[in-house]
Amino acid sequence: MSEIAIRVEDLGKRYRIGGPKESYGMLRDSLVSLTKMPLRAVQRGRASGHREFWALRDVSFDVKRGEVLGVIGRNGAGKSTLLKILSRITEPTTGYAEIRGRVGSLLEVGTGFHPELTGRENIYLNGAILGMKKTEIDRAFDEIVEFAEIEKFLDTPVKRYSSGMYMRLAFSIAAHLEPEILIVDEVLAVGDAAFQKKCLGKMGDVAKEGRTVLFVSHNMAAVESLCRRAVVLSAGNVVCDQSPSTAIARYLALSQSPGSGQAEITTDRRDGTGRIRFHSLAFFDGSTGERLQQIRTGQTIRFRLGYRVADPSCMGKPLKVGLGFQDEFDHLKFAVNNEAVGFPLVISEDGYVEVVIPRFPLSSGLYYCYIYSEVSGTKADFVHRAAPVDVVRGDY
Repeated sequence: MSEIAIRVEDLGKRYRIGGPKESYGMLRDSLVSLTKMPLRAVQRGRASGHREFWALRDVSFDVKRGEVLGVIGRNGAGKSTLLKILSRITEPTTGYAEIRGRVGSLLEVGTGFHPELTGRENIYLNGAILGMKKTEIDRAFDEIVEFAEIEKFLDTPVKRYSSGMYMRLAFSIAAHLEPEILIVDEVLAVGDAAFQKKCLGKMGDVAKEGRTVLFVSHNMAAVESLCRRAVVLSAGNVVCDQSPSTAIARYLALSQSPGSGQAEITTDRRDGTGRIRFHSLAFFDGSTGERLQQIRTGQTIRFRLGYRVADPSCMGKPLKVGLGFQDEFDHLKFAVNNEAVGFPLVISEDGYVEVVIPRFPLSSGLYYCYIYSEVSGTKADFVHRAAPVDVVRGDY
């Protein structure tokens, strides 16, 4: 038990939505309201199913001391609600969260700041909230200011700070006042690339010092490099609690819409003799075989190209199949074909060709893949923008 820093047991958080607004009136208004209460109670009972929303439900996990846990999920999955409960900002409806150690939280920009106080005063205020003595805050003060890069504005009220300055100071305070547990929500997106890199480096240092870190992010590369374990939330439930690579694969699978990951090729943007015709394109995770809509940089991917033989005289002839990726301006970024890798193909019947890319090399962004075929050196089918491909960042 002494090794556990955070214990979450059957945690649930329920919100009421669409209910009546609170108001303050005179005594006569209250008396009128009382006479209507029985009818209102019946109406509320009928509509109660539409007034409750569970942001979290039956969430359970443990985090050991010195462990870095990633929390990932789509928007609305319950990540921020979980962190607010762990930070003691929100009370749970069911279950409990046991925290063993001093907590430093970085949630929404400006949480824990008093807008009328200066940067200097907010540093001491936050330290006091964490239960630190003034001498302890004094020791960390210069390092906090240097990391946050706000020396010129130290004695300016933080209400005049930009969102970037706000966030730099908030992160610096949370990381340098030596909390035993550091909770960081996806606020790093406010900073520029250089500061994001510095923050990630600092979190790595905090983890090496043996402190516990909970890290919520949509940056899959950061989760994979910083964390040894990751939890995936979906609709308020924990659906995966495994290694970062496994959790990320599950998250990406949840991010796709039903029936996605396969495109029926009906586009008129195609060239060639038509002796071979592509009719479908699908792609799968090379490890799990799961159909995907999003691809992670560095992931092993299987592209399956379905084709039909329109001209029977093609049987037995050599077939060249290629797959390429272009950006939104049709600039070629990457392409491969079977002849280039020394893999001969011969046409036998209707079927499919699988293209396996061991470590997908493109960075995050939206791309369009094209596919083409040649029969005996003559272009048979070339499909422009056969399907869009959404690539997210990975640890590559």
